[in-house]
Amino acid sequence: MGITYVIIALFLGSVGSVALAGLMLILGNEKLEKISTYLMYLAGGTLLGAAFLGMIPKAISMSEPRLILQSIMFGILLFFVLEKIILWRSCRNKNCERHMTAAAPIILIGDAFHNAIDGVVIAAAFLTSAELGIFVTLSVMLHEIPQELGDFGILIKSGFSRSKAFWYNVLSGATAMVSGIAAFYTLDSLRSWIPYALAFSASSFLYIALADLIPEMHRKTSLKASISQVLLIAFGISIIYVSLYFK
Repeated sequence: MGITYVIIALFLGSVGSVALAGLMLILGNEKLEKISTYLMYLAGGTLLGAAFLGMIPKAISMSEPRLILQSIMFGILLFFVLEKIILWRSCRNKNCERHMTAAAPIILIGDAFHNAIDGVVIAAAFLTSAELGIFVTLSVMLHEIPQELGDFGILIKSGFSRSKAFWYNVLSGATAMVSGIAAFYTLDSLRSWIPYALAFSASSFLYIALADLIPEMHRKTSLKASISQVLLIAFGISIIYVSLYFK
C-alpha cells in the first residue's frame, strides 16, 4: 500500500474525525447526543472486531503466539497507567468526574498522545494489508468522533470559543499524521516489528472498548438502549468480519 493512501487514511482518522465532529456541533443538542451515542455503540463493535478478527490473528500468524499475547497484556497495562497519569482518555459524559477535574491543556496534550498512537495503529495495519488498514481507519474514526465531541464540550466549558476549540483539536489530531508517516517508513524497514506493532495496536483498541466505551454504555440500562447497544456492537463486529473474510 503506497504512502499516499496511508496519508489519506491518517487524515481521515485524525483531522477528518475532528472536522466531522465539528460539523456535528451545528446540530441541536438532542440530535447531537443521539448520534454521538449510536456512534459510540457502533465503535465498540468495530474496535473489538478489528482487534480480535484482524490484528491479533494476523500478528499471531507472523510471530510466536505467546509473545503476541504477552505484548497485548503489556499494552493494556501500559494504557491503564497512561490513563491514570495524564487522563488521555476523557469520558464522553461532560459531567463526569474526569471532565470536571481535567484542565483543558491536559486534555489537549493527552489527546495529542492518543492520536499519535492512532497514527501508528493505522500505519501498522496498512503495512499488513489494505483491507485491514481501511477497517482499522474506520474503527478509529468511529471512536474518535464521539471523543472529539466530548473534548469540544470540555474546551468550550473551559472558556474556549467554538472556533478556537476546533483549531486546537485539529492541531492535537495532526500528531497522528506525523507519527503515522514515521511509523510507515520505520516499520516498513523493520518488518519483524510489525506483529508487535499490531499486538500493541490491538491492546489499544481493546482498552478503549472495554475500559471506556462499554462502561459508558452500562450507564444506560433501559431495554431500548440495551437492545440498541447489542445490535450496533454486533453490526460493528459484522462489518469487520464480512470485510476481512469475504474479500
